[in-house]
Amino acid sequence: MSIKAKLMDNGAMDRALTRLSHEIVEKNGGVENVVLIGIKTRGVPLAYRVAEKIKKAYDIALPVGILDTSLYRDDRENSTNNMVDETNIPFEVANKNVVLVDDVLYTGRTVRAAIEAIIKLGRPSIIELAVMVDRGHRELPIRPDFIGKNVPTSKLENIKVNLMEIDGEDSVLLLG
Repeated sequence: MSIKAKLMDNGAMDRALTRLSHEIVEKNGGVENVVLIGIKTRGVPLAYRVAEKIKKAYDIALPVGILDTSLYRDDRENSTNNMVDETNIPFEVANKNVVLVDDVLYTGRTVRAAIEAIIKLGRPSIIELAVMVDRGHRELPIRPDFIGKNVPTSKLENIKVNLMEIDGEDSVLLLG
């Protein structure tokens, strides 16, 4: 696939994350009971960035966990015998306001898997979803609570979120 458009550069992504961070605090009436869980792979650095922005703005350090949904996927053929679960959530989720963080929301299947994985760890008070890009085309009744950018796409297009920590640059690209 070739690049059709650069939808966000590093500045636009940073502004979107700043806005998401403030929206999370506002919607939850503070962050005393909030935990962030990044969905592997690109949701993890985004969750850490949101936590850092909240720390800078409110002087509160939020716990951040890492969630690997691969064992919970219903749309991928996999052999659980050779899969490694790279989940690392070093805090309780029971009775917490869990904010799942991911790069792109598309069909909703990754989020469904994440919700299943979280509930196995305990019963949160609420599960919210923050995404950098919502591209539509849901197959499940899942919607994000916090959105960096809405990008209506065709099913023939893709969204690529590049992150400095993984890809060496921050950008959101439309591929087609």
